[in-house]
Amino acid sequence: SQQGCDPFAQTQRSKLQHRRARINQQINKEMRMRAGAENLFRATSNHKVKETVALELSYVNSNLQLLKEELEELNSSVDVYQNDSESISVPMIPLGLKETKELDLLTPLKDLISEHYGEDGTLFEKEIKEFMELRQAMRTPSRNEAGLELLMEYYNQLYFLDSRFFTPNKSLGVFFHWYDSLTGVPSHQRALAFEKGSVLFNIGALHTQIGARQDRASLPGLNQAIDAFQKAAGAFNYLKENFSNAPSLDMSSASLNMLVRLMVAQVQECVFEKMTLLRAQHDFLSRLQLAQEAARVEDVYSLVHQTMTQAHVKDYVPFSWTTMVHVKSEHFKALSHYFAAIALCDCPAASDAELPEQEKAFIQFHVTMPEGPSLRILLQDPEERRKLGKAHLKKAIMKHEEAMRIHGLCKILRKMDILQEVLSFAHKRSLSKYSEIDHEEDFFETGDAPDIHPKTHQKPEIKSPNFSQVKVTDLFHRLGPLSIFSAKNKWYPARRVHLMRGENGFGFTLRGDSPVLIAGVIPGGCAAEAGLKEGDYIISVNGKDCKWSKHAEVVQLLKSTGEEGVEICVITLQGSEGPKAVDKKATAMSSGGGMLKSNKENNRKSLMNSKSASTLLVWSKKSKRSKKSTYSVPFTAVGDNEVMY
Repeated sequence: SQQGCDPFAQTQRSKLQHRRARINQQINKEMRMRAGAENLFRATSNHKVKETVALELSYVNSNLQLLKEELEELNSSVDVYQNDSESISVPMIPLGLKETKELDLLTPLKDLISEHYGEDGTLFEKEIKEFMELRQAMRTPSRNEAGLELLMEYYNQLYFLDSRFFTPNKSLGVFFHWYDSLTGVPSHQRALAFEKGSVLFNIGALHTQIGARQDRASLPGLNQAIDAFQKAAGAFNYLKENFSNAPSLDMSSASLNMLVRLMVAQVQECVFEKMTLLRAQHDFLSRLQLAQEAARVEDVYSLVHQTMTQAHVKDYVPFSWTTMVHVKSEHFKALSHYFAAIALCDCPAASDAELPEQEKAFIQFHVTMPEGPSLRILLQDPEERRKLGKAHLKKAIMKHEEAMRIHGLCKILRKMDILQEVLSFAHKRSLSKYSEIDHEEDFFETGDAPDIHPKTHQKPEIKSPNFSQVKVTDLFHRLGPLSIFSAKNKWYPARRVHLMRGENGFGFTLRGDSPVLIAGVIPGGCAAEAGLKEGDYIISVNGKDCKWSKHAEVVQLLKSTGEEGVEICVITLQGSEGPKAVDKKATAMSSGGGMLKSNKENNRKSLMNSKSASTLLVWSKKSKRSKKSTYSVPFTAVGDNEVMY
């Protein structure tokens, strides 16, 4: 079986998927019933009918509500992907993988190989089956590096499939079916870009699952989580920038934008956790820094919350996600005020020596300067510090309560005891600190503490997928070099030519390799007599396949012929006869349909910097043909290093 494939992962996910799809069918059915009932309600003037219809409508609507809640609960089954560590970590949001239907390419590809390449399609069954097995395996990637490599391998293999079998104006005639990762709604398209985009989405989703599984109570776990969420952000961002017109909502620009921001926020939260883990020292400046980190996390989650509540995204994103993001933004705001208070109240007042450094840090700490005495007095007077600390705690407690209130509004999150525990622990900690510094004889009104200026020591990076890390070999390598034998090229049926060798050799000049080109034919020579033309490619000599052969190898085969002559098989590219051929090809490539297009996707000149002939992806004809032969063969050399035989 394939490495990186985990068929058991399928069972849990496909149960979810089937339930999702079933609920969506029921929702669609109820929607149709509702539409019918509404039409009837509008059309009838009979009161009795109107009453019956109204009753049915209210029944349908409450049904819809329940179904949507059930779907909602499925979509936020975050626990499938969380780790089993004892320590309390706030849950992160992972994404489910997009599911796809099985795809049978055996007949379509065999037919195309026969039609387009003029080869016997049945001879390629092994390669086609190997491709289909790879596709089958990548439907259930394991949640680790091997699973990611499996998806990458398939993604890279699609590059070859595209070059070999998809022409700009003709598709394979098969549909790629994929389900929306959040709603389970199916979509299908003939465009290979939809398949590529969906695999790319799954690369991102798998990274989110790997990130959510890490034990973030340890430094290595935190670093792995940061890496995973940064790579997830990179995959969704790459998808957003390179593919357009996706038929499913999860791949729309608005959704992807939201997912990129969500991943960046999760990275920022890990950075905060990392800092609390690393900062054992409890000095004033470290605590100010923690408060600013928390404010930064609040900042990014607020942005995600805004993005999730926009028109195109609001009805689509699970309510539990929106709530969790909202809860986190309030929670981290509370933490920023809590750490500000701790810095002021638990650290000794600044000595004269410490004052300049503390003053400098404190000037940039608040969004607006706190009211009251000058900074110098504030930092050196314990009573003034306590006053401001108390104001920060008051704000922290308000925000903790707000976070707990929002958390309580979502049925699904209420079941998540971990989050509940974290929120109430933080709330109790702030309350006990408040009662500890609150003096009975305080007669002053606790002021309003200004917010903390967000600042981080580690900015999240959006890490684009590195496709070249997984090397693949073109499965359909036997069809010949891609520079010639591709879907976009057409050639006339292969011609078999019997060639005798005259006194002056064969009478042609050869150039390049893989495949070798007949660059010129001498009028009246043997080659001309046999019907060879300039621009013919030699694909076999005496029955030996020469599509991949180097120049010297073909020359050797030709030279070893005796009296009886040699059988050569050649092809001519269509459109290579006239000077306008190049323009024709350019227009053919630029015409795109209204399907999911992969804009920049197809311009990635070389996907993998690989040396082996079979994986070298040559896009421009120029680089291919410039390797002209320089053999010192005892024939008259014809200009420009072409050699005459």
